[in-house]
Amino acid sequence: MSINSRSLLELPHVEAELTYLTPMAEKPFNYTYEPPPGIPRSNGKYETHKLPIHDARAIAQNISLDQQGFGFTEHHSNVNNFYNEDEIRRIYYLEAEELLKEVTGATQVVVFDHTLRNAQRLQQGETGIREPVKRVHNDFTAKSGYTRARVELAARGIDNIDELLQQRFAVINIWRPIAPVQESPLALCDAQSIAPTDLVAGDLVYRDRVGETYAITYNKTHEWFYFPEMQPDEAVFIKCFDSAEDGRARFAAHTGFDDPTSPADALPRQSIELRTLVFYPA
Repeated sequence: MSINSRSLLELPHVEAELTYLTPMAEKPFNYTYEPPPGIPRSNGKYETHKLPIHDARAIAQNISLDQQGFGFTEHHSNVNNFYNEDEIRRIYYLEAEELLKEVTGATQVVVFDHTLRNAQRLQQGETGIREPVKRVHNDFTAKSGYTRARVELAARGIDNIDELLQQRFAVINIWRPIAPVQESPLALCDAQSIAPTDLVAGDLVYRDRVGETYAITYNKTHEWFYFPEMQPDEAVFIKCFDSAEDGRARFAAHTGFDDPTSPADALPRQSIELRTLVFYPA
């Protein structure tokens, strides 16, 4: 990795509690809706660990999707209102495609969904909004990266799916604030510090399908980073899957966290993340 121990020690950091899966024998599951009577919403047990989370702003140029599994960029969007579904799909999706082609050298980018996070609007009953996730996780697994890619490509009537999935592709999220981040910032774990055995595949149960994500168990080798006080003209890339198995980062664990330096009257975090399929040159 390009972040050596000395430069890590020189970085400012906060210490915060991060929530990990407690190791378990059975496969974890989590329902996204109220399950049938007698079935728990989830079967996982979780534990917190107080860890240093390093300010990565000073080393942003040394961090990359292929090494650490995440990246940072400044990026102006022409979207006026990120709570307007039409603007997101008509303007932001196209901006994201162009940005990812530029950053990754991809030949094709498919944006396949987005999530808005705002705990305040959620509490007010607004639909289509979620709150920040505060458990260490990764959105896809070695299996579900392929499964979801196949589903999304088929939904778009793409014919050469088998051919596309034989070349290198990745699932990359673009995460950005809608307003300056004052609380619940995003923490990112250097993919090179995660052991394969730390990744625990679990079922994410929807009404019409079952997805698979990684929960993460604690390992003292994990190295955590964040970009304090992110602004609406900044964005983070998170690699959630990479089909390449050649030593490049494949899965970047991440989580929202309670920042001890947040002001007492901090406004709830507002953010949007896009999920994308990124196809590299053959």
